[in-house]
Amino acid sequence: MLKPKTVIPQQFIHDHPIHHGEEFGVLCWNTQKLTETPDFQRVLTGVLANYPCLFLLLQEAKLTTKNNWLLPQWSYAIAPNMQTRRSVYGVLTASKYAFTEAQTRLSRKREGMFATHKSYMLSYHSLAGGGSLLVVNVHAMNFVRANQFSQEIEFIKEELLGHKGPLIVAGDFNVWSRQRRLRLLQFCRSVGLRHAIMVDPHHIKTYRQHPLDFIFYRDLSLQGTSAIDTRKVSDHNPLYARFKL
Repeated sequence: MLKPKTVIPQQFIHDHPIHHGEEFGVLCWNTQKLTETPDFQRVLTGVLANYPCLFLLLQEAKLTTKNNWLLPQWSYAIAPNMQTRRSVYGVLTASKYAFTEAQTRLSRKREGMFATHKSYMLSYHSLAGGGSLLVVNVHAMNFVRANQFSQEIEFIKEELLGHKGPLIVAGDFNVWSRQRRLRLLQFCRSVGLRHAIMVDPHHIKTYRQHPLDFIFYRDLSLQGTSAIDTRKVSDHNPLYARFKL
């Protein structure tokens, strides 16, 4: 049901690697499929003006298949989890650094309520001194039992264990229970990830008093964070973190 059938074009227009000592911002946002609405685009433009970033990680992005994306000056790739005749939906990673590779993934299981998959994206961005930064953009399984959630997280873990170097894992993890939250923390410990704790955490989307959105990192220096109040343009607020390589 609604499983994507075609490969969506990717746009890679940058060749700038990340240099040692360079700072860059990361914005992570579940957009509630509002990416093509004027209100969302207006708010995003304002957010990017106040919180400059070189990585944009969106979950529940919606793109019309026949149109270019709303930020034509970015390089980007999408990992779709649903497709209709006119639109695709999924996680989207955009950057103004070079992509060396972008790998799309679908969850093995389907969510029980809607019988759809979730998706995540692994993108590699070259470092001037050699190696790469791996960025993982995740929209985790919802409406499934905790053991199925854990299995999907385990699949992500297996792909990360072989990466040597800096790492960012961010997105909507749907950890709305204590058991799910513990599984996520175990995953982070297993791959050496640290939590970028947000300033103004009351702006983070919660369910049953559990925050759903996170930015995790490894082998980077965290310079600052903010959970940004966008006055409900989406049912989630964006998270912002600034890092130094």
